[in-house]
Amino acid sequence: MIINEIFYSLQGEGFLAGVPSVFVRLAGCPLQCKWCDTKYAWDQRAGEDHTVADIVETAQQWHCKFIVITGGEPMINPDLPELVNELKTAGKHITIETAGIAYIPELPCDLMSISPKLSNSVPDDAKASAAHKDSRLDIAVLQELIDNYEYQLKFVVDSQDDLPEIRQTIEKIGSVNLEKVMLMPQAATRDELFAKSPMVAEMCRQAGFAFSQRLQVLLWNNQKGK
Repeated sequence: MIINEIFYSLQGEGFLAGVPSVFVRLAGCPLQCKWCDTKYAWDQRAGEDHTVADIVETAQQWHCKFIVITGGEPMINPDLPELVNELKTAGKHITIETAGIAYIPELPCDLMSISPKLSNSVPDDAKASAAHKDSRLDIAVLQELIDNYEYQLKFVVDSQDDLPEIRQTIEKIGSVNLEKVMLMPQAATRDELFAKSPMVAEMCRQAGFAFSQRLQVLLWNNQKGK
């Protein structure tokens, strides 16, 4: 597997925000969202080749129970099932962070952290934009994921105009537990996070959704490897 980076930090987002975790970042993502904060992991070759055994050994050096498999887009990696199974055998709690564009059955993960991409993620480049629009949202896949895994839904919010689209997406998916829906400010810097957080917090109050912090931005200003 091509691994972009493995590091130890705090989970910055979602219902497990603040929990010490080891992050395993897989290389490769077909979406290339406009505001992505890990563009350095887009290319499938952006990293070093490791065996699953190497990855598990490295992840265990911190004696930490919580593992976050992220990207890139982990769910497009054909070796993901082997990695997840080996980490689970080692007694780890496993979160998989995904855009929800691919489904793999029977992964022994404890939390599927799904971030469906809204229209605010569409790249400005015309060619990239066309490819992104065709693949950014797959309702059938999202339904499969929430029907078969413990999950959370995190929506990246750029403006108040995103709320109707979020509600529409949830309605299309169907059978979503609204207590598992979170709104998260789109912010690449601490200043952006401070500026947008009050708006997103008010949207959460209005809609009844949870607010997702971004501790990696708040604490470390989105520094790589934090």
